Amino acid sequence: MTSRLLKRLLPLFLLLLLVGCDLAQNIPLPVTLPGGATSTPTGAVETPAAATRAPTPSTPAGGEPTNAPAQSLTLWVPPEFDPAGDTAAGQVLRQRLAQFSREHGGTQVHVRVKAASGPGGLLESLTATSAAAPAALPSVIALPRPDLETAALKGLVVPLDGLSTVIDQQDWYDYARQLAMVQGATFALPFAGDALLVAYRPANVNAPPAELETIYRLGQPLAFPAGDPQAMFVLALYQSLGGTVEDAQRRPALQAEVLSQALTVLADGEQRGIFPNWLAQYETSGQVWQAFLDRRVNALVTWSSNYLSSLPPDTAATALPALDDTPLTLAAGWGWAVAEPVEQRRKESVELAEYLAEGDFLARWTEAAGYLPTRPSALTAWTDQSLKTLLSPVAVSAQARPSSDLLSSLGPVLEEATLKVLKRESDPTQAAQAASERLAVPEAR
Repeated sequence: MTSRLLKRLLPLFLLLLLVGCDLAQNIPLPVTLPGGATSTPTGAVETPAAATRAPTPSTPAGGEPTNAPAQSLTLWVPPEFDPAGDTAAGQVLRQRLAQFSREHGGTQVHVRVKAASGPGGLLESLTATSAAAPAALPSVIALPRPDLETAALKGLVVPLDGLSTVIDQQDWYDYARQLAMVQGATFALPFAGDALLVAYRPANVNAPPAELETIYRLGQPLAFPAGDPQAMFVLALYQSLGGTVEDAQRRPALQAEVLSQALTVLADGEQRGIFPNWLAQYETSGQVWQAFLDRRVNALVTWSSNYLSSLPPDTAATALPALDDTPLTLAAGWGWAVAEPVEQRRKESVELAEYLAEGDFLARWTEAAGYLPTRPSALTAWTDQSLKTLLSPVAVSAQARPSSDLLSSLGPVLEEATLKVLKRESDPTQAAQAASERLAVPEAR
């Protein structure tokens, strides 16, 4: 009996031995950061945070030393936010994590670097880990707004209401508060903003494109991705005129009359050579920015992060032109979300997120990283006065882009209307009416 049992268990034992050897060969050596933080390179095989450190002896009052380990937290970030990176922003974050460790009894923060999106990216890893190994979930994770929506709706991150009151402070831009909320609940503390603005080469344009009439007098095309399936620029024009994006039942909807006004801006611009139909070849902001860098265009609508991260010496920028009395631009951004699976560690996880969203820190980090601040106090503390002057009206006028669900319906409809107007296949009134009616038909969605 014993002999037969051993024969059955022997293959299983050998299989486990081989798997263990393979894992041992692939466990990465984390990069040690000041203050006890560590950073694991992109694509590395993950190990639980506790496995990367040795127990820290401690001595209770009046007792013998024990091997109780210090608290350990895990932070997931994309490569651009890696504190081990050789950048000014990386150094600022690295110092902040070390300071957190010192102020929280030696708490170690283990940084895991994951792709921003796609296979093995932040959201996909969060989803897979939640299903297969919940104990290995991060304490805090950096998520862009679309991924935050998905993670919140799937229950992958923890609502912060009742755990933190930081978002209730006055020191937040309106767009940042909007980015923090999903269906009325707070799920993140925003730390990096991004908003649409206009960048241009002053030497090549007739006048700064600060308002509608000066845009018409540019003497140059104002490039934007007309083939953008989310139609961000046209959506910003529409919303700046007071257009709404959903009806009373919270379904995607467009007001034909208001959309017609926005499309008329494009039609007039097309006739004056400001919005030529060849803009249809551009589908992403990155493509248009590359065209600008290649000097194929001298003015464009772009995300602030493109401009701030490189600050071309021959380039200036201004807020989107106001089509109505109230300026408006659309914003996106990143937030710190809490996914800590261990309830006993959740309080300190929230404290880490709060620590990485504090105004003084964000002042240094956003200026170094090239992101729009999420807090007025952070922008006030920037050292570049010209950038502060540029970004203040942008941040004040910014509104969070619509949810991914709304954009999936609105974007293609607005894109189609835009292309028809630029190609003179439809006038603005007809294109706007067709877009509104298309959304009103359930089958069209």
